[in-house]
Amino acid sequence: MTTLAVKIEIPNAYNVNVTDDTLTVELDDGRSVSVPLAWYPRLLNATQEEKADWRLIGNGRGIHWESIDEDISVEGILFGRPSGESLSSFKKWFESRKKA
Repeated sequence: MTTLAVKIEIPNAYNVNVTDDTLTVELDDGRSVSVPLAWYPRLLNATQEEKADWRLIGNGRGIHWESIDEDISVEGILFGRPSGESLSSFKKWFESRKKA
């Protein structure tokens, strides 16, 4: 028996929009993909200014938010992967924001 491997092409992001509850990524294949902001606790707890301060990385393979030290891959969004950050890491980050 043989199996057929299918190569999946991951499109690149070209635009990002973050609302109070949704992250929407526009892809270069014409799709827009939206996921709950709750998947990314750092973004969920960011200010409006921080949410708007993103840049594409890896020619659009990912999105980076410098001020909150968050990176999200297009692949992760398409495959439905929420943040992999541990609760203890997030709590540490959150506490450091309160002190600042």
